[in-house]
Amino acid sequence: MRFNLNNKKFKPLTNSDNGEVAETTIFHYFQEENIIWAEYSGGGILKGYLVGKMVDRELIFNYQHINQDFEIMTGKCQSQLLINESDKIQLFEKWEWTCRDFSKGESTLIEF
Repeated sequence: MRFNLNNKKFKPLTNSDNGEVAETTIFHYFQEENIIWAEYSGGGILKGYLVGKMVDRELIFNYQHINQDFEIMTGKCQSQLLINESDKIQLFEKWEWTCRDFSKGESTLIEF
């Protein structure tokens, strides 16, 4: 199955404690062929962007955002795409900060 993320919105279901994404963070995705990008904000994130590519059922991207403390945060992520029982796309993410403490985490997003 080929996924199309263009103009789809996602919200978090879970996130590691060292992440900054909260329940109220909204991701708005766009896609042209295998190139993907998104804008995100909400919770402790004032404005964020990600850009990357889709390879089969996986997204590979870098992200950056500015948080409420006006820190610029950067990272990289690999996400597995699946369709759940409600026919919604879920993203199972493994990410890593490329700033501050360089820690790793996991999160799950769901289309809404």
